[in-house]
Amino acid sequence: MLFDNGFDVDLYMKNISNLKNNDYLYNNDNSNKIVSDKIGLQKGNMFKDEYLSYKGISPDIIEAKTEKDALMLKIYETCFAITDLGLYLDLHPNDSYMYEVYQNYVSNFEKCKDMFEKNYGPINNTFVDSSNYEWIKNPWPWDKDGGTKYV
Repeated sequence: MLFDNGFDVDLYMKNISNLKNNDYLYNNDNSNKIVSDKIGLQKGNMFKDEYLSYKGISPDIIEAKTEKDALMLKIYETCFAITDLGLYLDLHPNDSYMYEVYQNYVSNFEKCKDMFEKNYGPINNTFVDSSNYEWIKNPWPWDKDGGTKYV
């Protein structure tokens, strides 16, 4: 998949996701319990040993159909990882390794957010540039055909 400007989103996602050809990250003694942000979002938990399925139901695999959706999905995954690891760090504030992992996800989120906004406009009205307010421009994300019929 390529963005209009020739940017290879698949290659970018592989570079920033910290995946190592499997679902589990950081295979050292301190944190072999962490799953990837992709698996974390699907299961609702970033910690391998903490996931309990409900009535044996396995989570669905979320797949994006477009480049825009793939980037937005990566943003969702990264935000989930930031939130879940932030909760962990609330209870374990001295875990420097997990804090480093947390910082990596924050950095990845910023990269993905900046890329999304560069290619598709602001994600929401809190991510607008004070010199250019594009949020009001149509079509809005929920408008299929543009215009102002919903405003």
